[in-house]
Amino acid sequence: MKTFATLLASVGLVAAHGYVDNATIGGQFYQFYQPYQDPYMGTAPERISRKIPGNGPVEDLTSLAIQCNADSAPAKLHAPVAAGSTVTLRWTLWPDSHMGPVITYMARCPDSGCQNWTPSASDKVWFKVKEGGRTGTSNVWADTALMTAPANYEYTIPSCLKPGYYLVRHEIIALHAAYTYPGAQFYPGCHQLQVTGSGTKTPSSGLVSFPGAYKSTDPGITYDAYKGEFYFFQVDVIKEECLLIPYCAATTYTIPGPAVFTC
Repeated sequence: MKTFATLLASVGLVAAHGYVDNATIGGQFYQFYQPYQDPYMGTAPERISRKIPGNGPVEDLTSLAIQCNADSAPAKLHAPVAAGSTVTLRWTLWPDSHMGPVITYMARCPDSGCQNWTPSASDKVWFKVKEGGRTGTSNVWADTALMTAPANYEYTIPSCLKPGYYLVRHEIIALHAAYTYPGAQFYPGCHQLQVTGSGTKTPSSGLVSFPGAYKSTDPGITYDAYKGEFYFFQVDVIKEECLLIPYCAATTYTIPGPAVFTC
């Protein structure tokens, strides 16, 4: 099984990866940071999304890169949007070998905005607003829908959130090589919102830091995604019956991180 998984994982290494290309927020279209265009333009476009180095993964859970990606820096703009609204993110087409969960967090920025703020590695400011993992023990994962066009993902801003500036951390965790650690591949990206409305809540429990929210020993980080339901027949000559014996059965998946925040 491990040899087979290793082979498939190595194939995945040469496949294309991905990132969020654009979004619709509050009815407005936003082009996200373009890692293969923006750095080479005379005047860099102003974005609501933070810088990413490319379409590759982060693999070190202890690195600050696990927060918003490597070499991330605050963006200049914020997208205005009402609490309770649904945001649509559009990924570049995701490779079908990279099965895994899709998770979205938010963090409240200072009252002056997110444009000059990055949480430190120890700041427990992130709360989870959406998660999706594996459907039972099937081959359907939260990122399966992103493997075919249109590669859309939606999350809803909690309706009770206090107005203000928020940083959104959105990620796919690819598990094709996660049977050991390091192995899981993290594809985080962050964008900045200005949330409006009449909400009054500022989450105070279930807050985590990045790094810190995940551990290498978490069952959602070290996980053999290639285990499947296989059976073999065993004949009992004494009882004269044929037994169906399960072998290498698939296991359900536990999404890492805290529980989803609810109003």
